[in-house]
Amino acid sequence: MSRQSQAEVIVAGHICLDIIPTIRGQQIGLDALFVPGKLVDVGKAVISTGGAVSNTGIALYRLGSSVSLMGKVGNDLFGEAILSILGGHNPSLAKGMIIAPSESSSYSIVISPPQTDRIFLHSTGANDTYAAADLHVDQLEAARLFHFGYPPLMRSMYQNDGDELAFLLEKVKSHGVTVSLDLAKPDPASDAGRADWLAILTKALPYVDVFLPSFEEIVYMLHRDWYEVWMRESDSGDLLPFATGGVLSEVAEELLAMGVAIVGLKLGEHGLYVRTTSEEARLSAMGRCSPSEDVRENWLDNELISSCYQVDVAGTTGAGDCTIAGFLYSLMKGMKLEHVLQTAVGVGACNVEYADAISGIRTGSEVWERINNAWAKHEMKLDLPNWVLDEQQVWVGPHHKKSQRSR
Repeated sequence: MSRQSQAEVIVAGHICLDIIPTIRGQQIGLDALFVPGKLVDVGKAVISTGGAVSNTGIALYRLGSSVSLMGKVGNDLFGEAILSILGGHNPSLAKGMIIAPSESSSYSIVISPPQTDRIFLHSTGANDTYAAADLHVDQLEAARLFHFGYPPLMRSMYQNDGDELAFLLEKVKSHGVTVSLDLAKPDPASDAGRADWLAILTKALPYVDVFLPSFEEIVYMLHRDWYEVWMRESDSGDLLPFATGGVLSEVAEELLAMGVAIVGLKLGEHGLYVRTTSEEARLSAMGRCSPSEDVRENWLDNELISSCYQVDVAGTTGAGDCTIAGFLYSLMKGMKLEHVLQTAVGVGACNVEYADAISGIRTGSEVWERINNAWAKHEMKLDLPNWVLDEQQVWVGPHHKKSQRSR
């Protein structure tokens, strides 16, 4: 029996087909490309799958987990291409996919001239109609973990203040499965960007055990006033310099109060922040991936940051999705929280060594071989007053239970 026959983890949500034409030339800007009536000579197109279902799901598979993918595609050529690419990794990966006969598949055309920022032409397609009724409920009976990604890019998930998203997650949670959730930052001018994300998350997060957004995403959704001020103050549009220890703790406390057990905030080049509940009952209610008794005390009332491992960066596509895969893989393995963080940033580091989303992902044992072989980390550049670097090269925050007892 293959390791996909009874999958331990289901990855659901947004999936698309990425079409990336090779644009030749040294200094071709977007203005030179988008000229009415002009024929632009381009090279071979790279065609791959994108989105949380593909990136996180395939990364989990390559790490060693048994995975079922539950994205939604149309019965069209793009849908066939998505299913073919997924099946090329393992035919069983695509068996849980949802095929909607009357809908079109999601796709992105990625315009990436040399030495110029990329532009994405994106159609959300069948992702917009994804609903709780689309789930293959029979697969939930054997699964330990259900990961859902990118609801801001799925119209039915943010309409009506997120009623469908909350219903879907509640449905999954009722089967005893541990639920994790990832976000994506919507275009501020779009319907998703104008949605009331505080209301949406207030409904959804009571059914989420592990919440893993990026710092920018969650600030945009919870504190639009901070977001707008910081964007005006940042010359480059990078909000991560504002991710001080105090800000991270404040945001995490809000999210824990909204119902999640574990908050993970992706910090890009600076690593990963994690804060956990102080309530043992909430940790126990996580479902089938709740930390076992021998490590449960380690997971309670904890606050940690791990910076990134040093590598030669070839590209950052899918880095956040793969960091999440490392976190979920090691959570399912029953590791201590410090080791989960190290695994997460280790998998993220492997990802960025390659230009695409998943080519760099190794098995879990290979990732840990690198970690145990004195893999150097980057210097922490965030402002972390009252934080301490421990012997495992993980930063311990002032809200960590040990820090509180030492006061």
